[in-house]
Amino acid sequence: MGLLSGHVEDGRGYMLEGNAERSVEATLGHLRTMDGPVPAQPPTAPLTLEDLYRQHRMRLVRLAILLVDEPATAEDVVQEAFTGLHRNWGRLRDAAAAVGYLRTAVVNGSRSVLRRRKTAREYVPPHAVNARSAESLAMLSSEHQAVVNALSKLPPRQREVLVLRYYGGLSEAEISEAAGISKGTVKSTASRALEALQKAMQPPQ
Repeated sequence: MGLLSGHVEDGRGYMLEGNAERSVEATLGHLRTMDGPVPAQPPTAPLTLEDLYRQHRMRLVRLAILLVDEPATAEDVVQEAFTGLHRNWGRLRDAAAAVGYLRTAVVNGSRSVLRRRKTAREYVPPHAVNARSAESLAMLSSEHQAVVNALSKLPPRQREVLVLRYYGGLSEAEISEAAGISKGTVKSTASRALEALQKAMQPPQ
């Protein structure tokens, strides 16, 4: 059962009532499908840093793009995450711990970027996402693009929770770990985020 229910649109495709969860799930799920599945690691093969980089880098870049909007900045955030992973490699117990470390590092790195932007008076938000994300985002329908645009207007924590849930496909427990918040906060933040997303996608008065 979704957090918000109902589905009414006007002739222009605007969401008029509780369809926020369905919309964000459809859009980010579509992006996840376009980005392709994560290759399975053979159970007997030793995991290497190169394996993780090859298998997870592009999805982590997409995750960062959805959080910070700019591909070049997202690339930097993910590169820093892998640099940190290399430094901590000997302390990680398995592949799941390594992937969890990377997700958390990307979320924290994205937060740092947004904090710096907030204090930089000369920062001008980009009018459009470019470079590596442009190809796939340009293929989105106008309805999906509207959802991505609305996501970019949410407060950082609300955006994190929705992106981790619907693009990352994470459970509440995994989101809690990646975002450093309690499971109860994940649930309440998701509810507030979906309400805010619904308002952002209302037709202009």
